[in-house]
Amino acid sequence: MLTTVVGSYPALSQPPKSFTEKLSKVFGSYDPYKPAIALAVSDQIKAGVDLVSDGQVRGDMIEIFARAIPGMVIEDNTCKIKNKISSPLKSIGAIDLKFAIKTVENTLNKINITEEEMANKGVKGIITGPTTMVYSSRLDGFYSNDQKDKAVLDMAHALKKEAKYLEEAGASVIQLDEPFISTGLVNVATARKAVEIIAKDVKIPVAMHVCGDMERVFDKILKFKVDIIDCEFAGIANNIHVLESQSSFQGKKIGFGSVDTKKESVESVDELKKLIKTGMDIIGSENMLVDPDCGMRMLSHESAFSKLKNMVVAAKNLS
Repeated sequence: MLTTVVGSYPALSQPPKSFTEKLSKVFGSYDPYKPAIALAVSDQIKAGVDLVSDGQVRGDMIEIFARAIPGMVIEDNTCKIKNKISSPLKSIGAIDLKFAIKTVENTLNKINITEEEMANKGVKGIITGPTTMVYSSRLDGFYSNDQKDKAVLDMAHALKKEAKYLEEAGASVIQLDEPFISTGLVNVATARKAVEIIAKDVKIPVAMHVCGDMERVFDKILKFKVDIIDCEFAGIANNIHVLESQSSFQGKKIGFGSVDTKKESVESVDELKKLIKTGMDIIGSENMLVDPDCGMRMLSHESAFSKLKNMVVAAKNLS
């Protein structure tokens, strides 16, 4: 079974340390987030994770995209959609993705692993989904409150270009984060259409992460044209029952959230093995990716690393 992460990691921006870095800051070219990306990626690789992320260290999953999408602004710590949504003029995440890929290569060169393990390593390209972007923002101008579906579809067309940027930059998987789909507040048919606008021309696998209780929507999201559906199973026990109620997963792989990211305490390997084995019995190991429930930004660095390390050990023991 492949192991992966959902996205964020508790790595903070760092001030310049070396003379070269300090000189770069003087000339305005120092990037305080690059050391944080390097730490997040190297931690994930050292923990044994196969498909890693860049750690999403530059900020909140909504703000990262809102800062770059024409039509959106951030005012008084609130993301607002004030004009027609259009495609970013350049990629939002491709530079960080390329740096993450380079960090993976540098880290792997220092670790003794098999060729098979090496072949499984890769970096996800992560995009906050169009439905979540719209429903997490205030409509303040161009779109009225009864035009959210239009805004979602416009957002999808804007993010479609980002998916291609990330694919071209070397992403192994494109992940769309759509936590709002489980809330019951959104038009799921529109959400599905929006996801399919983004995924249609992408040649690499596309995953969709939806957190929360899946009882009302799991059968619906299985119909989305993506390759992987990723959900929480450690922190939301009812989602296990939702899995058991399915007669088919319609050819999709399931990202099986096995680590509770809302708790600082670190699960033991035996605890994780028990939960992962439950998922295997329902889904089949060939149809599973093992990962944390959600992003790990709110955890301490020590807790996040330890959770990932135990998760990988548990998954490998069962493979």
